[in-house]
Amino acid sequence: MGDTVKSRLVIVLTAAVGVLISVPLFAHHSSAAFDTGKTVTLKGTVKEWIYFNPHCLLILDVKSEDGRVVLWVAETQAPNVIFPSGYRRDSFKPGDQVTVTVEPVKNGQPYGRIVQAVLANGQTLGRAAGPPAAGAAQQP
Repeated sequence: MGDTVKSRLVIVLTAAVGVLISVPLFAHHSSAAFDTGKTVTLKGTVKEWIYFNPHCLLILDVKSEDGRVVLWVAETQAPNVIFPSGYRRDSFKPGDQVTVTVEPVKNGQPYGRIVQAVLANGQTLGRAAGPPAAGAAQQP
């Protein structure tokens, strides 16, 4: 894919994220928009892994119970924060089949904060917002 096409895709996907979520999600990096304590496990195909400041975004196609494909966006902290938990620039590749557990937003939109991820190779990465969860694999 050419650089121009890739740049346009990133712009379009970033705009889509803005449409999918409500403004309070961005206010002061608040957790108020998330349904903390509730988790949703998503099994899907990676469309894109955006590994940049201020938040990394994992964009997935997830098949819903009725068979429709739903575009989910899972966010996490900046690369320097999630690096100790094993998340890397190449952790997720387009086309990878992954399982991601998220804390969803309260408004029911397909957006959440990553709690855990199981990569295509079976490796489990822990909470993406700080230290890894107990038993989560780490890369050196």
